[in-house]
Amino acid sequence: MVVAAIAVPIVAAFYASPGLGLAVGALAAVAIVVVAVRQRPRGAIGSAASDLERPRLLVVVTGPVDDPKAIDEIAAMAAAPGDGSGSAEVLVLSPARIGFLDRWASDVDAARREAQRRLVITVAALAGADVAAEARVGDEDLVQAVEDQLESFAATAVVLVSGRSEEDGVAAAAAEDLEQRLRGRFKWIVVNGPAAR
Repeated sequence: MVVAAIAVPIVAAFYASPGLGLAVGALAAVAIVVVAVRQRPRGAIGSAASDLERPRLLVVVTGPVDDPKAIDEIAAMAAAPGDGSGSAEVLVLSPARIGFLDRWASDVDAARREAQRRLVITVAALAGADVAAEARVGDEDLVQAVEDQLESFAATAVVLVSGRSEEDGVAAAAAEDLEQRLRGRFKWIVVNGPAAR
C-alpha cells in the first residue's frame, strides 16, 4: 500500500508531463528522506547485565549535582545493589548540550567544557559521600547518550538526575522514553522539584 501510494502519483504525473513527473518524484524522494531522518529507533535499550561480577550504576546528569538528597539517593543505590556483591561500579554521564548555531559551526568545545564542569562537580559530591565514580561526556541527545554508553558499560541500573520538568523539558521527555525502553532498572531523580519517581 505504501509503495503504491508513492508510485501511483509519480507515474500519473509522468503521463501528464515528464517535467511534472520529475517534480513529483523529487518531492516524494525528499519526503521519504525527511521521514526517515526524523524516525528514531524505538527498540529496547541495553541488555540483561545479570552475569556481571558486580552491579553497575549509570548516573546521567543534566546539570551539576551537589544536592545532598540526590547524592544520598545515588550513594544508597551504589552501596546496596541488593544481591550482596558489594558496592556498584558507578559511571557518571553528562550529555554535551550543543546550541543550534554551534552545531552548524562545528563549535562543540564550549558544550564539552560545560559538560565536563557538570561532571567534576557531580563526581566530587559523590566522592564526599564515599562513592567512587568515573565520568564521561556523552552525545547531546540524552537518550542517545544513554544508548551509546550502554554499549560499552552494561549497567544494571540507570539513574537520571535533572531539574524540574518545567525547567528541563528535554530531561522529562527523555525520562519517559528511558522508562519505557530500558531493559534494566530506571530511576529519575528531580533536583529542587517534586519527589523522585
